[in-house]
Amino acid sequence: MDKTIETNGGTLFYRDLGSGEPVLLLHGFAEDGVVWEKVAEGLSRNCRLLIPDLPGSGRSTLSEVTTMESMAAVVKRLLDREGVERCILIGHSMGGYIALAFSELYPERLRAFGLFHSTAYADSEEKKAGRLKSIAFIREHDAQPFIRQSTPGLFAIETREDRPWLIDDMIDRYGGFSADALSAYLEAMRQRPDRVHVLKRSGVPVLFVIGEKDQIVLPEQSFAQAHLPALSYLSVLPDSGHMGMLEEPAAGAASIQSFVNFVINL
Repeated sequence: MDKTIETNGGTLFYRDLGSGEPVLLLHGFAEDGVVWEKVAEGLSRNCRLLIPDLPGSGRSTLSEVTTMESMAAVVKRLLDREGVERCILIGHSMGGYIALAFSELYPERLRAFGLFHSTAYADSEEKKAGRLKSIAFIREHDAQPFIRQSTPGLFAIETREDRPWLIDDMIDRYGGFSADALSAYLEAMRQRPDRVHVLKRSGVPVLFVIGEKDQIVLPEQSFAQAHLPALSYLSVLPDSGHMGMLEEPAAGAASIQSFVNFVINL
């Protein structure tokens, strides 16, 4: 079921699918909730899925202020609206940064959370400089050339060679993305703090879904963080780069479902 709620920043669109344990899926940068579609097909048989388009993405309006914390507050607003006291929150890439902010701000609302190709580390100085260059490029050339240029690198080399239509489909879908939203996200990611302490202090289980061929969040970086929480759950997608929900959707869904079952049975 498609739903909307009004937030301080405008309108938030989200999908409410299935029934069972509440699982909220956050998409990443330059995506919307549709990116979870194939994963949701399997998960919604056993879980209640809440899948928003983050402010500025898809059918949701861009907020006046865009930070990881402001988007975490919007997630809380969604949970409040649906009467969900505690959920399992899974975030892909930028969505993982929001999940970490949510865990720090509202730990009582989580039964568990997960980083799907994401990291608790802040940007390096080199990465921050790269984000500024991306913002400048988008302002000069608009979103479509940026999406066309940056999307292939999100996928494993083998995916690019054997299933190029996955990349083409993503470029076609998100080529018309709002330049203002992309710039706001890039600045928010550039400014986000290191949240390694959130992993160290987590009182709930943490899922790490790792793409073995991910060149954005390197596997060794994820493995280095996985020992930090008191209770971690690891899943490696052997044929995925940074887009496991598209490159290996069945395995991605199975990873989340297995984690949900683990949490329920604790």
